[in-house]
Amino acid sequence: MKKQKTVVCAVFGAIILALIAGIVLTDSLYTRTESVSETMQDAVLHEKNKISVFGTEVNPGLVSAFIVTAAVLVFAAIVRIFAVPRFRIVPGKFQMLLETLVGYFDGQAKNGSPHRNSFLGAYVFAAGVYIFVGTALELFGLQAQATSGVSVALPAPLSDINGAIALGCLSYLVILSGGIVGNGIRGVGKTLKDFSLPVSMSFRLFGALLSGALVTELVYYYKALSFVLPVVVGVLFTLLHALIQTYVLVMLTSLFYGEVSEPRKKQKKKLKTEKTEV
Repeated sequence: MKKQKTVVCAVFGAIILALIAGIVLTDSLYTRTESVSETMQDAVLHEKNKISVFGTEVNPGLVSAFIVTAAVLVFAAIVRIFAVPRFRIVPGKFQMLLETLVGYFDGQAKNGSPHRNSFLGAYVFAAGVYIFVGTALELFGLQAQATSGVSVALPAPLSDINGAIALGCLSYLVILSGGIVGNGIRGVGKTLKDFSLPVSMSFRLFGALLSGALVTELVYYYKALSFVLPVVVGVLFTLLHALIQTYVLVMLTSLFYGEVSEPRKKQKKKLKTEKTEV
């Protein structure tokens, strides 16, 4: 046991010394092309480091959205063609994982909207997967060449305000459709009363995911913090935001959908059984 502890301590000591040596030796190679305020501003507005797509300059978040959408669709097609036909009564590990995920989102839809939930379950599953996979994209550190000539890491699609607004408005339209199907014109009125819902959904997603991106950018900006610490900070913020924001959007969409689609109870007419006493 003592020998093993000694070996482990020696390995950790060597790693720490290697990191310190790396910081010292790369000091002259570390240059800053922009200030920390410019870095933070560009992470929010994407005014400088845009990416050219078929000759059109777009935000990096749009490229991330295309990649995530394509990856999810391809994976879904592969699962449907090759995996689903082989599912058995006694599930394997992958089948159990997939059924657990589908059951969780379907349960959220049924709990939030007991009356109409078939389409809602499919939507919250798709939206939840998109949020989680899109947020987890930051962990891969995919690089793209910006039109300014620098290399930029592709951010989460929803850390771009445009992507967050699009998903928030789409969720609101799904809620509105539930109100129309469930209660017709009255359902529209109930949904339109919560006119601030798409705004709150959009900015909640945008603010939460952007905060993680900004913290990671800030950590990478300073040389002394760019060793080891970004791994902990990046994984922590990314996974926590992915799980929390997925749960929040799924829960809110299910609850509001269930509220506006709930059938209106017919009021029973009260019969007058008593007459004015003479």
